[in-house]
Amino acid sequence: MAAQRTGAAPAARNRFASMREAGLLIIIAALCVAMSFASPHFLTWDNIRAMLLSFSIEGIVVVGMTVLLIVGGIDLSVGSVVCLAMVITGKLFLLGLDPWTSSLIAIACCALIGAMIGGCVTGIGLSHFIASLAFMVVVRGLCLALTQGTPQSLFSLPPEFKFIGQGAVGGIPAVILIFAFIVAVSDFALRRATLLRKVFYTGSNEKAALYSGIRTGHVKFWVTVLCSTMAGLAGVIYTARFGAATPTFGVGMELSVIAAVVIGGASLKGGSGTVLGAVLGLALLSVVTSSLILLDVSPYWQDVIKGLILLVAVTVDHLMNVKKVIR
Repeated sequence: MAAQRTGAAPAARNRFASMREAGLLIIIAALCVAMSFASPHFLTWDNIRAMLLSFSIEGIVVVGMTVLLIVGGIDLSVGSVVCLAMVITGKLFLLGLDPWTSSLIAIACCALIGAMIGGCVTGIGLSHFIASLAFMVVVRGLCLALTQGTPQSLFSLPPEFKFIGQGAVGGIPAVILIFAFIVAVSDFALRRATLLRKVFYTGSNEKAALYSGIRTGHVKFWVTVLCSTMAGLAGVIYTARFGAATPTFGVGMELSVIAAVVIGGASLKGGSGTVLGAVLGLALLSVVTSSLILLDVSPYWQDVIKGLILLVAVTVDHLMNVKKVIR
């Protein structure tokens, strides 16, 4: 009986995730149809390309945040970590190192930030919220200190490095292809890989997972490292795309990333969520943003509308958790 219940839980979770993803697809499609009548520019290739580019790199951060929320954590430092990767890559390149080596060192430094946050959580016992909040401030301070608050111009980056952020393959931007590959691999692994089931079990019921032999501390630690590493990778791609490193870049990014993941079906209490759902949540926010811009809505009201969308998503998540407790 226990085995049947264990097998039934992932199946029910997968069915609910599929329903959530289908619902998001319907909402996105409905918005696109409505906007095609409201603005003749919405369904043009230029606007679609702009929307895809606007969330493709940020979507890499969303992938890492999705896995972290599933395990029951959260990372408020991702925006600062993205910026740190840009600053370190730019700084080392200006000091004479080739951009590829500079990028690898930058991503390694970001992974180290994740390891320190994970150490605070699993070693000291701090919550992810508090630990990542502290590192958000520390890392942003490092970005400002390393640059003295001055943006770094990297116009001399070699073309082959800029290609990952600015190039295209068959007319499709390389950034979008990289993003699609990461999403496809991570979504498949999260749904099918036996090893990653530990992430769901830890997030659903950490005590039960611990008693069943799962080293929950290790799971939470490495998922935290993964989230920061993905943020570092996104920072490197941003550097190649913009050819610059600004020490204030990424401020507020963590909010849009968390919003996308929650809208996509991940629970703030852990134990549920999919990469595809999170990406659809990010796509919804991108469509909403593009629509508001084309409709000439004030940027201030755009933030209000996005905040309301997040509030609705969090409310739905809360109500679903209340129903689970009652049952």
